[in-house]
Amino acid sequence: MPTHEREITAPVDLCLPDGRLNPGAVGWSRRPLHRANLRGWGRAKRWEYWGVVTPDHIVGVVASSLDYAGVHGVYVLDRATGEEIVKDVVVPLARGAVFPDRCGEGRVSARGPGLRIDIDQRAGGTSLQAAAPGVRLDVEVPLPEGHESLGVVVPWSPRRFQYTVKDLGRPVRGTLTVGGARHVLDEATSFAVLDHGRGRWPYSITWNWAAGCAPGRAIQLGGRWTDGTGSTENALFTGGRMHKIGDELTWVYDRRDWTRPWRMTGPGVEVVFHPFHERVSRTELGVVGSETHQCFGRFSGSVRTDEGDRVDLDGLVGWAEEARQRW
Repeated sequence: MPTHEREITAPVDLCLPDGRLNPGAVGWSRRPLHRANLRGWGRAKRWEYWGVVTPDHIVGVVASSLDYAGVHGVYVLDRATGEEIVKDVVVPLARGAVFPDRCGEGRVSARGPGLRIDIDQRAGGTSLQAAAPGVRLDVEVPLPEGHESLGVVVPWSPRRFQYTVKDLGRPVRGTLTVGGARHVLDEATSFAVLDHGRGRWPYSITWNWAAGCAPGRAIQLGGRWTDGTGSTENALFTGGRMHKIGDELTWVYDRRDWTRPWRMTGPGVEVVFHPFHERVSRTELGVVGSETHQCFGRFSGSVRTDEGDRVDLDGLVGWAEEARQRW
């Protein structure tokens, strides 16, 4: 069903000159239109997360600045064996990290002991390179003509807000080298997902995120962190077109057994996620810390389009997660 939220159709600054949220920036867009002109230091968060799914592997690459620290990482899952390679680094004050203020434009760079991430964003697509012990990723992520993404501003208050872009089902080509074995990524069987984030966050927050893709279809769902704000990050994608879902959804899953099916439901939304692998990530830095349970798996169920047509989600592959942050 059509959303009640306001669609942004022209470029806009995220912040007013004094650093507070620009009321005119609140809404959603079909392509990146916001300039994240964050000012000052203390609660600002910036990150780029790319997830890459192939028939054999799932890869996660994150470069982030939390102001007081840069938290960067590379993750690789062998889908056949369940073997994981994890390289995470924490860089004080996010020294050397580079983040542009617009999604899809400019260079992202992060460095840490044994880790290198370089992301070059251009009008026609993105180059993504990451290297860690035993892993090297070197791929191109083209931007198809007419491809739509979901951009959303979530307003907690004039001084606490987040701009996110979720870009799903992007084709990806290139190579992934794991332990000396070189794997060629084929656009027909591999895809990439972007989570671009810029904002000023509360100290403590919990979120849910689910993303799944298959040729010509993708589903993006979020929860908890947007509750009560009037904004959601829920959308269905068919043939590159986005159908915005404006309702907050109900998430049901078992925190005692994360690999049991997850259910996300709401008006026109009946989604079941079936995990085949759980990744657990914990970081403790004194008064700050995080715990994330990210499950990889397959989707079933269906979602209705703006026109009321039901789209089957069987065959979509991706993840669902719960993240708890003190930052």
